[in-house]
This record gives sequence, structure tokens and C-alpha cells, in this order.
Amino acid sequence: MYKMMTPGPTMTAPSVLQARSREFVNPDVDPDFCEEYHRVCTELAGLLDTRNEVFILGGEGILSLEAACASLTEPGDRVLVIDNGIFGRGFADFVKIYGGDPVLYTVDYHRPVEAEALREFLEGDHDFKYATVVHCDTPSGVLNDIGLLCPMLKEYGILTVVDSVAAMFGEEVHVDEWKIDIICGGSQKALSAPPGLAFVAVSPEAVYAMRNRKTPVASFYCSLLTFLDYYREKWFPYTMPVSDIYGLAEAVRLVREDTDRIRRHHRIAAAVRDTVKEAGLSLYLDNGDAATVTVIRVPEGIRDSDIIQTMKEEHGILISGSFGVLAGRVIRLGHMGNNANIEDVAQMLTALSKTLKQLGFSCQCDMGKEFIKRLP
Repeated sequence: MYKMMTPGPTMTAPSVLQARSREFVNPDVDPDFCEEYHRVCTELAGLLDTRNEVFILGGEGILSLEAACASLTEPGDRVLVIDNGIFGRGFADFVKIYGGDPVLYTVDYHRPVEAEALREFLEGDHDFKYATVVHCDTPSGVLNDIGLLCPMLKEYGILTVVDSVAAMFGEEVHVDEWKIDIICGGSQKALSAPPGLAFVAVSPEAVYAMRNRKTPVASFYCSLLTFLDYYREKWFPYTMPVSDIYGLAEAVRLVREDTDRIRRHHRIAAAVRDTVKEAGLSLYLDNGDAATVTVIRVPEGIRDSDIIQTMKEEHGILISGSFGVLAGRVIRLGHMGNNANIEDVAQMLTALSKTLKQLGFSCQCDMGKEFIKRLP
């Protein structure tokens, strides 16, 4: 078996796997499970610093993105899609699927969205039902300042939908203070549970928009409306994946107890990037990197697939390439959740140094040792 040092899924704590092995109950008829589900939702809300209701959905993290768009979008709705990355642009597909009119605000993929430039755009056009923004666009690692962007969008009466799947629990998130109407997360990133669950926190304003639609949601499984009264009615719209939720509950407990997690993510990320540059490699981004992933340009004359295969087969460490416009051009190092620890990151960087040397690129330092030296 190999270590997964990818930007999700991440390595999972033994206690999370143990929790998933509990004997499961029938969630359709057992009120005790409804209470346990509600408790985990409440704890997630606390971690996200919100009084908004949280719903856990039975599906991989991207379900939360589609569910947000499905539940808000009606035919003809203009939706602002803030596009400075592959996932940012991807929101347009969900909007179109449900009959909306996506308007792309496209900027340089090498840096975060600039708030003042977006404000200038909004001064000329702000007739949008909602806007989508990605917190950490994982293919490039760019981090958008949702603490600036979302309150500004709300000034113009625009609901906000945030994909924070790859950022939350490794970056600060304050849903209420930042006026986020729907924030989307997944189990397999910095929360460090296995893939298979998505979750959303939904504001009263978003609930109002959903309840007052003129047309029905064009989906059942992706409709957040089906969850709104689950706790009062003690009823779920579909059979919940009990074992997955048991594991999620334990992962949430571990995150709640890990009070140093944000600072640790930032310390490790900064040391990784300083090390990569010292080694003579180039980062993909000009600035604005997320604390959960580092994206490195593939050295000339080397294939990303050879780096990934050698790391896995000879060093037992799995890293990843990227996709879309970045396919073949970069490799991605994950340091999120359980992966954000000094020992595993140092081992990954040592293996990367050896791998690159074997493939014809000599680093200017032993990256594992350099990383340790650069930790504050």
C-alpha cells in the first residue's frame, strides 16, 4: 500500500476506519440515527462558524456543488460564475444543466480574484440571482479570498455559493461573518474521511429563494429542498449511508480537537513552497496559494506521469498530476488534513528529490532536509 499525499482523498485516521465498522442501523426508521446525524451536522456548523443549517448528502463532494446550483437555479436565471480556475469555470455546466444563464467573469488563472476589479465589473452589471466562487481551485491551488468577495457580492443583492471542498479545515472559514449563503464541502479532503459524503451549510436567504421558486427543482437527488424539514419530520429523502456518517462523525471530532490545524497547514505549506523554489523548481501560481496543496511546474523534458509512477512504485508515495488546461503541465503535492504533518511531508519531498534526479533533473538541495530547516 502507498501513502496518499494527494490533494484529496487524504490519509484516514485508524479511529475513523474503526468508527465505520460499527454495526449499522436502519436510518429510515430509527430515530436515534436521526439524532446522531443532526448532532454531526451541528458540529460541522460550529467548525464552519455558522448558525445556518447543515445537511450531509450521500455522495462525493461535487454533489454539494450540483445540489446548490440545482436548488437555486430556475430557467433563465442569470448566474455570475467567477472563473479563475478549472473548477470555477465548471460551475457554468451545472448552471446550464438546470436552465440558467451563466455569465463568466474570467480572470488570470495564475492568481486570486482581485476584489476591486470584481467590484468594478459589478458596478456595470450586478443583475444576478447568485454567484459562484471557488475557495481553493484544487487543479491550480489558487486560494480566493471569500472573506472579501462574498460580502461584496451581497452588497449588490447577490446570493453566494462557495466551493470550499479543498480549503475548509485547512483554511479559515467564517460562514456567517463572510455572508456565504451556501458553502459546499466534502469528506475526503482536509476533513480526512473516506470519499462518499458531501455537505452544505445553507442560509435563511438561500432557503427562502428555494422555497419561493416558480418552478420545481429539476432533480430529486440534487434538491436541497428535500432536506429542509428532515429533523422536524424525522425523515430522510433517501436512505442515508450510515457507516459513512459514523466515520464522518469521528473525523469531525478529530478536527474539533485539533485546535492548531490552521496554523499547522500554513506553516507546512510555506515551508514546502520555499523548499521547492530553493530546489530550482517553479511553482505554477504567481501568488495566492492555498495552504492545502502545492502545484509545481513539471521540469522540461520530463513527463508528469513518469514522476507520479516512480514516486508510487519506488517510494510508496502517491502524488497527482492535474487535468483540463493543466494536464501534463504540473504535479500536485497534497498537504491537507492528516497529510499536513512534518514527517510525511518531509518523506514525500525526499522521495521527489530522488525521483527527479532519476528522471534527469537534479534538485539544488535535498528537499526533505531543506523542508525541515525551513519550518518556523
